[in-house]
Amino acid sequence: MFVRRLSEISVDVPRSQGATTLEEAKKAAAEIGYPVMVRIAFALGGLGSGMCKDERALEERVKRALAYSPQVLVEEYLNGWKEVEYEVVRDESDTCITVCNMENVDPLGIHTGESIVVAPSQTLTNGDYHRLRELSIRVVRHLKVVGECNIQFALDPKSDAYRVIEVNARLSRSSALASKATGYPLAYIAAKLALGYSLTDLRNSVTRTTTACFEPALDYVVVKIPRWDLKKFRSASSDLGSGMKSVGEVMAIGRTFEEALQKAARMLDIGHDGIVATRPIGPAKAKELLAQPGPDRVFALPWAMRNGHSVKQLHELTHIDEWFLHCIHHLVEIEDLLETYKGGPCPKKLLLEAKRAGFSDRQLGSILEMDETIVWRHRQNMGISPVVRQIDTLAAEYPAQTNYLYLTFNGEGDDVQPEQGKNVLLLGSGAYRIGSSVEPIMTSATDFTSTRLAWKTCSIFTRGSNALE
Repeated sequence: MFVRRLSEISVDVPRSQGATTLEEAKKAAAEIGYPVMVRIAFALGGLGSGMCKDERALEERVKRALAYSPQVLVEEYLNGWKEVEYEVVRDESDTCITVCNMENVDPLGIHTGESIVVAPSQTLTNGDYHRLRELSIRVVRHLKVVGECNIQFALDPKSDAYRVIEVNARLSRSSALASKATGYPLAYIAAKLALGYSLTDLRNSVTRTTTACFEPALDYVVVKIPRWDLKKFRSASSDLGSGMKSVGEVMAIGRTFEEALQKAARMLDIGHDGIVATRPIGPAKAKELLAQPGPDRVFALPWAMRNGHSVKQLHELTHIDEWFLHCIHHLVEIEDLLETYKGGPCPKKLLLEAKRAGFSDRQLGSILEMDETIVWRHRQNMGISPVVRQIDTLAAEYPAQTNYLYLTFNGEGDDVQPEQGKNVLLLGSGAYRIGSSVEPIMTSATDFTSTRLAWKTCSIFTRGSNALE
């Protein structure tokens, strides 16, 4: 039904066939040609889906899949294609905007929840960006979605070919990322649109002067990295694919991809101080990660670059766009330069370049063989300090009225000036992990009392500075 609807407006989708039996699935795979992607109908998070390179693999996957669901989808496998997403909002009067576009660092075939995601996209041409934006709006209008919608594309890096993989007419994990990345309150707007409001009726919560009918323009880069806890389960495979295994994620904001990527790596809270100058990965493990995606593959890439792999070779192995690989290679080059100043003072120009590329003081201390407090004092004496930047969603076209802030070394002055005695700083609790948020399980009257007290405490911390004092 989905394929038929999109064919009405000449939108390309993967060649696919539905099947309710193993024989039907085999016939579909033979017509499409191996390898094929098998998906389970009525399943979230890519449950049970995966690539099948031959009939034997197809049989195993389809048998398991049909135990979950009465139908499977067999479709062409788009090996090495990029995955790009757009968040689209439409009201009942047919006003339609794209709020955010995101690009997976990992190629198609790895679930978005398992992928490193960048917003806005970094490797699309201007033509590709606007072509996919126009297609997004055309699809959402044709399907008559009212509210918020996520549309996912596969894009061939070697041609103009594309495919619409899926359309999620709901808030998803990607929607949460898009909302945080842009400062655009997607859930709030979607609820209002469902109640009959139009985009022109609603205020932009960031500028408080313009309407919600605007497309955010970002002057910063957002990087999301998933968090896994596979070591908790002895028999769990660490290989990543189209089924989601991550238990949470972190999001970092910076002025460059390198800065945001290194920030996000630290935020994972798994012992890495960044992408480079971190705990070593053995040669065998690194080679395995280059061949098959896993949670630590991004940390294996610097190792490979140090051991003779060129950016071009790594692109052919991983299908990660060369632009991202060049950025990681830039971090390796900075590390090499820093190592020449081990034990001694580091020139201001190089130290500033490292800080702008997201190197932490502890990371620098590890490279320079100094304590991180010495590195901190060293850069303070040189006048190298971060600035406070404000997320304004309109790239400074209109004044921002929000205290949604981030720190960066890529800037000259603060966007927000503190008021003496009137400031409250709210710190996040680290990586979000499913099952560790405020979701108490009540087993007795005592638990109910403590839960009620916990919620009262939470409400106090949302009332402002007077409550905190």
